[in-house]
Amino acid sequence: MDRRSFLFGLGAASLTVLSATSRAAPQMDSSRMPASGGAPDMPRGSPHYERLLVLVELKGGNDGLNMVVPYADPRYAALRPRLGLKREQVLPLSEAAGLHNALEPLLPLWRDRQLAVVQGVGYPDPDLSHFRSIDIWETASGAHETRSDGWLARAFAKAPVPAAFAADGVVLGAADMGPFEGPGSRAIALANADQFLRQARLAQPGGEAARANPALAHLLKVEQDVSTAANHLAGAASASPLKTAFPGGPFGQAVKTACQLVASNAGVACLRITLNGFDTHQNQAGAQAGLLRQLGEGLAALRAGLAESGRWNDTLVMTYAEFGRRPKENQSGGTDHGTAAPHFVLGGRVAGGLYGAEPALDRLDGNGNLPFAVDFRQLYATALDNWWGIPSRDILGGRFASLPLLA
Repeated sequence: MDRRSFLFGLGAASLTVLSATSRAAPQMDSSRMPASGGAPDMPRGSPHYERLLVLVELKGGNDGLNMVVPYADPRYAALRPRLGLKREQVLPLSEAAGLHNALEPLLPLWRDRQLAVVQGVGYPDPDLSHFRSIDIWETASGAHETRSDGWLARAFAKAPVPAAFAADGVVLGAADMGPFEGPGSRAIALANADQFLRQARLAQPGGEAARANPALAHLLKVEQDVSTAANHLAGAASASPLKTAFPGGPFGQAVKTACQLVASNAGVACLRITLNGFDTHQNQAGAQAGLLRQLGEGLAALRAGLAESGRWNDTLVMTYAEFGRRPKENQSGGTDHGTAAPHFVLGGRVAGGLYGAEPALDRLDGNGNLPFAVDFRQLYATALDNWWGIPSRDILGGRFASLPLLA
C-alpha cells in the first residue's frame, strides 16, 4: 500500500480510492450544487463536465460478429456453421446487419435514433493479449508504445474537474482504475455503497481500524480528503432512490448504483461500468447470449434511470473491450482472440445509426482476423473534442478525427 491507492477490505465488495498526485481532493461546495436535475454548475468557458460520460467495458473481448450480425453475408455462415445466427434469429438494423436477439431491450433506443453502432473499431498492428491490448485501449497508446497513465487521467490533468464535483470518476464492477490510472485523476472504485458506508465508520482516522494499524492511520490521514469525497458519494448513492426497475445481478446492481450517483447531483465527470465474462473460447452461444441479455437490459435501465433524474440528454455512453473475436469459430464451440469489433454509443444527443464499415470478411489477414475501419481513439476524440470540449490531440498523442455521432 502507498499513497497512490488503498483498499478498504469489504469481502466480495471493495472500494478503492486513488489520489495519484498531491493535488488535494475537492471540497464539496454546497453553494454550487443544483437543487435537482443536473451536475454542479460549471464556470463559463470551462470543459463541459456537466455532460456525463459513461464507459461500459465488455471485459474479456466481446464477439462482435455475433452481437452485430452480418447476416446477409454468405461468408459469415461459412465461417460459423455452428455459431452463426440465422436471419430469423437477429433483429434487423439494415439489409445487411442485425442485432443478436438478446439485445431486444435496445430496440427502443434504435427506433428513437439514440443508439449508434460503430462497426470495425480497432487499431493498427493489433495485439491479441488481454493484458497488453486492454492497456492500449485504456492508455490510448499505439501498439508499439507503452504508457502508464490512462487517457482520462491525462484529460483531467490537462483540464481539471471543478472543485464542486465529489470525484473525477467512479469505477463500478471492477477494482482496477483503467483509463483513470495516473497523475491528475481522483477516481473511486465503488462496488457497494451500503457496505462501504458501514466499513467507512471504522476506517476513518481515529477509528478502530486506524488505531490498530499505524500504517493504515497514516494512509488514511494522507488521503482523508479523497476518503471524504468517497464517503459523500456512497452516501449520496444510498440516499437517492429511483422508481426505475433495475435488472438483478452484479451488472444490474452497478447500473443502479451509477444512476443513484448521478441522481444525487454529487458531481462526477465519468463513470465506468464493467460487465465480465466475454472471453468465450468455448461454449460461446449460450454464454454470450446471457451476457448480451445483461448488457441490453442494463443499458435500457441506465437510460430509464438517467431519464428519471433528468440527465439522459446530458449523458454519452460508450462501450469498449480489449478486442473482438476471430471470425472463424473454433473446435470448442467458441471463438478465439481477434481484432476489430463493433461498439455502441448511446445518449439523448446521439445521432443514431450505423457508422464505420461492415465486416470485411473477404479481407481477413494472415491470422484470419478482420481489418479495422475506425481507430478506437476516434471515439475518444469524439468524447473529448465534441462532448467535453477538451482538445484531444495532446491527450491522445496525435490527431484523430472525431465521428459525427452527436446530434
